[in-house]
Amino acid sequence: MMDIDDPLDFEKEDPFLINPVVSKKRKKLIGLDDLLSEHYKEQSKQIEKDAKKQTKAQKSYESDEDKNGKEAKLSSLLDDCQEQMKAMSGEEELSEWGLFVFGEKKTSPPLSFPELGSWSILKSFMNNKLNSLVGLATEQECSFLEGLLINGWLLKLILKCGRVEKSIATWTFFLMLYSSKEELRSSACEFWCSILSSKVQVGVPPIEIDWFPSYCELKSALEIYGFCFNFSSNVSVKNSSVCKGPPQNIITWIKFTAVCCQVRCKQPAFLASDCQELAEVIICLFLDRRLQGLSVLMSNCLQSVISSFTEEEWINCYCEIAKSLASRVPMDLNCLQAMQCISGVDPRSKHLRSAVAFQILVNCFENEVPDEEGILTLLISINVKEKACDFFKMFLYLVLTENWLQYDPMLRDKPVIREMWGLFLRNCSCQITSTDLRLHASKVRNKAAFLLQGAGNN
Repeated sequence: MMDIDDPLDFEKEDPFLINPVVSKKRKKLIGLDDLLSEHYKEQSKQIEKDAKKQTKAQKSYESDEDKNGKEAKLSSLLDDCQEQMKAMSGEEELSEWGLFVFGEKKTSPPLSFPELGSWSILKSFMNNKLNSLVGLATEQECSFLEGLLINGWLLKLILKCGRVEKSIATWTFFLMLYSSKEELRSSACEFWCSILSSKVQVGVPPIEIDWFPSYCELKSALEIYGFCFNFSSNVSVKNSSVCKGPPQNIITWIKFTAVCCQVRCKQPAFLASDCQELAEVIICLFLDRRLQGLSVLMSNCLQSVISSFTEEEWINCYCEIAKSLASRVPMDLNCLQAMQCISGVDPRSKHLRSAVAFQILVNCFENEVPDEEGILTLLISINVKEKACDFFKMFLYLVLTENWLQYDPMLRDKPVIREMWGLFLRNCSCQITSTDLRLHASKVRNKAAFLLQGAGNN
């Protein structure tokens, strides 16, 4: 009988089963010398890697040095080129516009008003039995009225009774112009604006005002603020540390002036000469860069002043405004700013802008030629090819003449004026080459070419 563990017949023929291969493992002994040699090999490889990295870093550093050296050389060449161009032009760089129209401030008047107790409404309240509950003392009258002013109750009382007594009028007016507290001066300004606006509102009963400020009070406030009516001794923009900032109350001054001019037909507190000076003051305020945030407010005020003139007053005053401004504004970019701030689109604003530009041009030529054709003749006679040609002045002439003619259509449409204007533009655009490196030459050339294109389309 076959044993169950015996191999089968076909298994006997398999050589691997008959003679199984016995794997012999060879044991290798690692000695101390082998370990040391392996350690030195790894260490030498690491040294080679570090050396390669250092070589690459050195090459990169040297390339950065070369690059920086080339940049420094190029920068030096550009600086030299710029210095040579400045030397060729012989002129200074174009400075920005800006004047400090406010100088040293004066002492403000004291805000003490003992006559406030004479206000009829306050007196009646003090004598009323209700005051025994409130307990309002005489020394608390001012603070009590300030609370009424800030909360708007004072205005409601005035509108109800229909009268502004002198004590209340003077008190609120001086708070508006001289108070250092923002809440008080803005509330006082709102009080006056509401009272004056009611005079021109339809269906609103008129309010009687016992005391109304004149232009002298407004001008006195400007003097206390340190406003410089004459710019000849003014401080330049570069010496900004000399002048302090504009007064905080100038905002309420502008708002009050605008409202007074709007109601001038109903409350004629200002003469035509007063409005003329007010227009000059507002335009001068535009020249202070620190007041740029009030540009919209000043534009509205200037528009109100211009609109307050009657037709007869305007004919007599607009030219005087232009002459006064031209004599006060320096002949630099400030004269362009003084002209361009008259931004209204109504006929009077355009007329005034044209007149200001013309009077500045007259002053540029020292009043030698007061007529239109004479000015254009002088402009045409300027030789732009001369090395000593002042292209900064030429740029001023271009902008001033453009505004002078553009906003006076009757003058612009004259054939002689139009022909002379075109000839001046052609001189500036054609006789100044594109390779002219003199300072402001390209600016004059481009401006003239642009204006010439527009003149040709008209």
